Amino acid sequence: MSDPAPAAEPQEEAEDFHRALLDLVRLQQFRDRERASYYGLTVSGAHALEALARLGAVSLNRLAAELFVDKSTACRIVGLLEDHGWVRRVADPRDGRALQLQVTDAGRDLHAQLLDDAVWEVEAILAGFAPDARGETLRFLRRLTRVSALHAGAENASCCAPDPTEE
Repeated sequence: MSDPAPAAEPQEEAEDFHRALLDLVRLQQFRDRERASYYGLTVSGAHALEALARLGAVSLNRLAAELFVDKSTACRIVGLLEDHGWVRRVADPRDGRALQLQVTDAGRDLHAQLLDDAVWEVEAILAGFAPDARGETLRFLRRLTRVSALHAGAENASCCAPDPTEE
């Protein structure tokens, strides 16, 4: 049996992680762009639609925090979604002066289709990996995302919530 490879230096390891993450993110962005544009949607719009479908009715500030964008960018994204009838602004039931963003039935249908498309693709990708490896990788990715978001000062994003599967 051969000796295990020596551990990489911290900087080398960080560079390797950085490159691997860049490759994965670029590939996912390409796939997201391809999938979203098929339905006449931008990637940012698809991300906003997903967030609103998952979170329910929220304020523009909450959506901006979730998307890691400023309020004016979130407003432009929401405007495009509204123009297509996928999102609407409704009065906040707790404060009649405030507005919340809400997915319409058409937006829910579009989100369901986008999710089905993405899940089908991920199922095909994951099929070649053992269940234990998938579970361990998912926990690692959730933790990496949470720590990265906290490091970036995005502590209000839902990805910063503790992962119930972590011990």
